[in-house]
Amino acid sequence: MGQYITNSEVETEALGARLAGRLMPGAVVAFTGDLGAGKTAFTRGLAQGLGIVDRVTSPTFTIVNEYEGGRLPLFHFDMYRLGSAGELFDIGWEDYLTRGGVCAVEWSENVADALEEDTIFVNICRGNVDCRRIISIEGVEL
Repeated sequence: MGQYITNSEVETEALGARLAGRLMPGAVVAFTGDLGAGKTAFTRGLAQGLGIVDRVTSPTFTIVNEYEGGRLPLFHFDMYRLGSAGELFDIGWEDYLTRGGVCAVEWSENVADALEEDTIFVNICRGNVDCRRIISIEGVEL
């Protein structure tokens, strides 16, 4: 497991872009972290690293946002409102996995039962300074 410290939103995005370079079709990146910790900023970085130019926003109310046009498509999920892995399958999770893109899953702890063994886990915690984030990445070497 790698641990990284970022000191700004831009640095968090840059770490996401760095991870994007290591991702293959079908990759799942599962995020944990408090509200406002930087999960969406990290996902913006993933999109940038994949070559996606669309504006990335939190899919809190839509559950999933799809971004095309990069090296791989990006499917950005927000599981905050889901109560179980069963609800994830109801929205077509298996279809997203077979579409050859990257699934970025915020609030992944709500659907932990649906995550496969090869999932990449990213935990983002606030540091002791306002913009500092401590980011742990498990499942891939950067």
